[in-house]
Amino acid sequence: MDILSIIGIVVGFGAILGGQFLEGGHLDSIINSVAFLIVFGGTVGAVMLQTPLDTFVQSLKMFIWIFKPPLESPSETLDKILEWNQVARKEGLIVLESIAMDEDDLFTQKGLQLISDGAEAEILREILETDLDLQEASGIQAAKVYEAMGGYSPTIGIIGAVMGLIHVMGNLADPSSLGSGIAVAFIATIYGVGLANLLFLPIGNKLKTLVGRRSNIQMMLIEGLVGVANGDNPRNIESRLQAYL
Repeated sequence: MDILSIIGIVVGFGAILGGQFLEGGHLDSIINSVAFLIVFGGTVGAVMLQTPLDTFVQSLKMFIWIFKPPLESPSETLDKILEWNQVARKEGLIVLESIAMDEDDLFTQKGLQLISDGAEAEILREILETDLDLQEASGIQAAKVYEAMGGYSPTIGIIGAVMGLIHVMGNLADPSSLGSGIAVAFIATIYGVGLANLLFLPIGNKLKTLVGRRSNIQMMLIEGLVGVANGDNPRNIESRLQAYL
């Protein structure tokens, strides 16, 4: 669990709502379901229009990474690689096939399976690096979905505010309702700017960071698996992979 993401959300929204309270405002004065529907619905619709279906679906699946990144630590990965190397040196490369079946990560499974099938080290590296490049590019594109939402959200908020003002102007005959009507109109702007800067943009940037970290771990994994395929000495493999720690 990434506790920093939870703290960030609480601190960000808490500071704004706390400031509203300290200024004498009330929570219900900045809550408006119609404004939220305009901003959130318009933002999601615009992003859906510009994004391929598979990328959009992947971005939804990656949202959980904000709170639970699917990453092993580099030290855990190093320990696994050294264990695989010891087993392969003692029992042969073919035994890695059964180990591959117990791994949850598909990238790791593929690497171990290739070794057990007798793939040469350079072929192994070429296949896994191609997979890594494509996987990283796909992850970055999915993270950019949230960045796009952060770009559209403030503009949709302005549209909502203008729509609210149009409604206010249509009721000029009732001066008593002008103040509250204008206040409600600008709530849409608050939602647009707030969602962009407190959620969408930070989520997009964090996902790109996590994709980069996953790629580094997978690069470490590739180097380790190549060493296992070559039958390298465990100390040599460990020394080579220390930089990733």
